[in-house]
Amino acid sequence: MQLIRTIHNHKSDSSGAVATIGNFDGVHLGHQVVINKITQQSKELNLPSMVIAFEPSAKEFFFGQDAPARLTNFREKFSLIDKFGIDQFICLNFNRELSNMPAETFIKKILVDTLHIKHLTVGDNFRFGKDRKGDFELLQNFAGKLDYQVEDTDSFVNDGKRVSSTLIRKFLKTGELDKAKSMLGREYFMSGRVIHGDKKGRTIGFPTANIPVKRRICAVNGVFAVNVSMNDGSEYQGVANIGHRPTVAGTRTQLEVHIFNFSKEIYGNLLKITFCKKLRDEKKFDSFEELKKQIEQDSKSAQDFFSIAA
Repeated sequence: MQLIRTIHNHKSDSSGAVATIGNFDGVHLGHQVVINKITQQSKELNLPSMVIAFEPSAKEFFFGQDAPARLTNFREKFSLIDKFGIDQFICLNFNRELSNMPAETFIKKILVDTLHIKHLTVGDNFRFGKDRKGDFELLQNFAGKLDYQVEDTDSFVNDGKRVSSTLIRKFLKTGELDKAKSMLGREYFMSGRVIHGDKKGRTIGFPTANIPVKRRICAVNGVFAVNVSMNDGSEYQGVANIGHRPTVAGTRTQLEVHIFNFSKEIYGNLLKITFCKKLRDEKKFDSFEELKKQIEQDSKSAQDFFSIAA
């Protein structure tokens, strides 16, 4: 899948493209239905397929720290969408210029004149343009004049509930990982490169792989039993804490993973951490000794979950 970040210098195929547009945070089952649809349409019309997304999201641009937690960072989103066989991933920089662009201008200048969209599929609640005035009806009104087709999709329902990034965030926040999984179509994961930490875990027999969380707000918080996937494809189990580490006066959100039966140096390696079961919320302990005892209990709980002999 080709990544395109600067569309004004991009030479799109003048014969056209089949596209969808949205945030695709989490790339959940509802997103997957739309993406699969455009890959099929791409084959039928013999046109390249295109996913158009925004970075940052509009809510992150306008609300900053008050924006909803992000389910997937850019690397994760790109990797997940790449598996569907899409030809091009268009990443639009959501900036002041784009936020002030009228919906009609966005259709003509971006979708038609620059990207040459011939067939566009949008989600059931897609809004765009300045003050969110653009919608499916507006896209329909311009379709005949600007020589493209547009269709929307019905809500994707799972267990009687509309699949949405908002509901998935709620399930993750409350530790209902199975419900989040049923809407994502996979277990929830985060990825990142291992950095040097303060190495306090080593002093109590629990060395950790420390991964900075490069998100304004994280969708999960607390202690979890996790699967750990390495660069070389090997997998391990472990116990992870994600949060501010209040007992050791932490100030930024960090993901720390103690990997069972593992002793290699993996600084700089990209790890995928899959959250399997929430064990407890993060809390502040009165002493480092109390923290040590709790970590021992957490490790035992995670090992019991994975049926690992102590």
